[in-house]
Amino acid sequence: MAITVLEGRDTFAPQHVRVPAAATVTAPSDAVAVRRIPVTVVGAALVGVLEAVALLAVALGGLDSLLGGSSGLLAATALVLLAAWIVVCAGSAAAMVDGTGRSLLVGVAYAEAVLVALLLVVATVTPVPNPTSLPLPVLGLLALAVPVGKLLLAGAPSAQRWIAQGPRVKERRPDPVQAHRALATVTLGVIGAALFAVAVLAPVPAGDVSDPASAVHTQD
Repeated sequence: MAITVLEGRDTFAPQHVRVPAAATVTAPSDAVAVRRIPVTVVGAALVGVLEAVALLAVALGGLDSLLGGSSGLLAATALVLLAAWIVVCAGSAAAMVDGTGRSLLVGVAYAEAVLVALLLVVATVTPVPNPTSLPLPVLGLLALAVPVGKLLLAGAPSAQRWIAQGPRVKERRPDPVQAHRALATVTLGVIGAALFAVAVLAPVPAGDVSDPASAVHTQD
């Protein structure tokens, strides 16, 4: 039997289990929002933009030989593929900077690596004219460095955290014209008055005898 009231309470009532206070869960460092664009993302985007510019320069430089030495269908197909390649390189770079995703850049890099490998095999099997003084394997390694560099930069942890955050939220800024409508109206009026004053006070002189246009007019 319970001798005291406290012992009786402990006998019939269930014991209370003390639950320790929940420890404060700290977010891991990876979950911290990255506010500035990482260097790896900037590097990958820069490589994509420079590649697009280089492809455009090569296309403009060799356009005459491409159109003149091949059939119309083959030239049109090559131009369309080259234009798509340029657009995809620039678009994948913009997607990396915006945080939309890196799948496009990674896919283009893998396709470029496969293309370089195929070109190396073709150059090894068949005689291909080399426009440079470098050996073909060295040219292949230099060309392969571009897609490999993009893959390494896009696969870096900082780039993955940047992409995991999603697209950047663009801040909506007020229209300066709507905010300063009176100033914009006065500025437009001053510009129009200045142009009108220049047209009235400094008229265009009549055609000179030595002017080719006036000489043609007199001959007619």
